[in-house]
Amino acid sequence: MNAEITIIIPAKNEAKMLPKLLRSLCKQDYEGMSETKVIVADAGSTDGTMEAALSFRDRLLVEVIPGGLPSVGRNAGARLATTKFLLFLDADVELPEPTLLRRALWRMRRKNLHLATTNIACRDGGFFDNALYAGSNFMQRIGSFTKPFATGMFMMFERDAFWTLGGFNERALFAEDYLLSKGVARLRFRIVRGRILTTNRRFQKLGHWTMVWMFVKTLTHSWDDEYFLRDQDYWTEI
Repeated sequence: MNAEITIIIPAKNEAKMLPKLLRSLCKQDYEGMSETKVIVADAGSTDGTMEAALSFRDRLLVEVIPGGLPSVGRNAGARLATTKFLLFLDADVELPEPTLLRRALWRMRRKNLHLATTNIACRDGGFFDNALYAGSNFMQRIGSFTKPFATGMFMMFERDAFWTLGGFNERALFAEDYLLSKGVARLRFRIVRGRILTTNRRFQKLGHWTMVWMFVKTLTHSWDDEYFLRDQDYWTEI
């Protein structure tokens, strides 16, 4: 079958985590996986991320391109895509369920969706890590009834809808994924049953309460797009 989706992964110094994601993509039961292009947008890694990505060329159609901040890398990969759908993944996630990609695509086609996401769980996380991701999943569920909310860990877009919204705002210095997802029409957004796995390193670097405070500020400024264009010290801290 012809490829119908392009996978785009922004990365910087992810030589340790990226292979876990790519191995999980190899295990997906989506029948078009062998023809699906996987674009890694590398933001000047110095730890062998590019080599780690290219080592999968015997199993996946991997291409490495120049990246930058996540919004820049994601848009760069999207500009190269000609497929109907785009899947944005963070480099430190895994797809533990081999059916997830196939089921998400089925939902996108069947419901004529513009955006689909899934739940997030923490790999080897503690109580507070799991509690915060459970809170994120809850807010995504609320968003399915009010204002869509999805993170860049897993965002499957219909390509034309993605560009109609303008893609990721490359001027955004904070929560660029939420800034984009909230522009999707409520009826064109769904949460696919299942989960992805990620790490707790964001919490380790920033602290749980800092992450909670940033999340609260994101929600309370959801109607103020200019807020996301101002430096909130996220990248300085991370």
